[in-house]
Amino acid sequence: MLCRALNNQISKRYQSSSSSSTTTTAAANVALEPNVSKMSMFSGHIKGAITNNLEFIRPENITPISMYQVLDSDGSIKEKSHTPNFTDEDLIKMYKDMTLLNVLDRILYESQRQGRISFYMTNFGEEATHIGSAAALNAKDLVYGQYREAGVLMYRGFKLHEFIDQCFGNARSSCKGVQMPVHYGSTDLSFVTISSTLATQMPQAVGSAYAYKRAQNGLCVVCYFGEGAASEGDAHAALNFAATLEVPVIFFCRNNGYAISTTTVDQYRGDGIASRGAGYGMATTRVDGNDLFAVYNATKAARELALNEMRPVLIEAMTLRVGHHSTSDDSSAYRSIDEVRSRDKRDNPSLRVRKYMYNRGCWNEEKEEQWTKDSQKMVMEAFANCEKTKRAPISTMFENIYDKMEPHLQRQMKEMKEHVRQNHDHFPLSLYEQSST
Repeated sequence: MLCRALNNQISKRYQSSSSSSTTTTAAANVALEPNVSKMSMFSGHIKGAITNNLEFIRPENITPISMYQVLDSDGSIKEKSHTPNFTDEDLIKMYKDMTLLNVLDRILYESQRQGRISFYMTNFGEEATHIGSAAALNAKDLVYGQYREAGVLMYRGFKLHEFIDQCFGNARSSCKGVQMPVHYGSTDLSFVTISSTLATQMPQAVGSAYAYKRAQNGLCVVCYFGEGAASEGDAHAALNFAATLEVPVIFFCRNNGYAISTTTVDQYRGDGIASRGAGYGMATTRVDGNDLFAVYNATKAARELALNEMRPVLIEAMTLRVGHHSTSDDSSAYRSIDEVRSRDKRDNPSLRVRKYMYNRGCWNEEKEEQWTKDSQKMVMEAFANCEKTKRAPISTMFENIYDKMEPHLQRQMKEMKEHVRQNHDHFPLSLYEQSST
């Protein structure tokens, strides 16, 4: 019922945009009525009548797309009929995942500053976009992430030690150290390994969605990206590719206000990223990305729409990147840290949910205090275990490239081992497992 209501809102929004364009013409004092007796003979002019009016559509005269919200900053429900049908257990799991992710972020960020891992990217401020969307998906729906979607993996069951193993690049991690930190992936959890290059995952996601359409497997593909990545050429190719092939893919844009240091004012002039979805001919909506319930409802409705009508859907989630872009960035150079902290304090996504849970009666100060201690202990114990785990053998960098190691790689590996043998004082080999090759 709720999903149909959201879909109807999307349809009405486009009708409203059409009415707005007519109003723009009237405002220009053009007296001629459109000539609708004939339709265009041009194949590229798919819809619309022939008119005697010369009109330029001016973006400032088009009504901006509204932002859907269910749970306000005070933790109150705006429209009771839009309250997700969560059990207390559902809510507690989602809240615990959001806050556990915060603890993991803080400890791994600090460990990078201490030189214990090489790189990290936090998720502070964007937890609701992860957990709310993940909860609305089928566990087998294929996910393409960008690099700030660790919460999606956490909700699906990725263990703390798996996150930390990957950041250390030790022998237990699935990538064996042959990948940058925070570039997670899991075949078992249907999460494609992250690539550093912006937006490359978008056309790949469309290709996977096309395969799912052909397979008729009842699953969709979800592609996460930031508003900065939306400026890449691959993003535009992917949106058009998805629309023309009519594939079941959800494009989930986390608009956190910054493409590293570039603000949205310097990124685009149109109505955000959501307006591009409509321009490419796909169903589109905009949600409050700090609202767990709004994100859940929108993603659930988008999934139903994508599969029932076999078409792409775009969700733009408006949020705030509270932390630095990465450990290689100092955001105080381009924005006020006090302003960010002030906004986070009054509109933190986890705090919103906690206020709602207090009012609902499924959470209280005593439980909060205990969970704060437990979550800290869980992460610290996992961290200590992962830090002690040895790294993969140095020969790993030459393996898992071809089915059988090619002669040129064998020569390179031999040269590398000889170099290490001659300069062993400069290499902490005790930290690595012994190579079997």
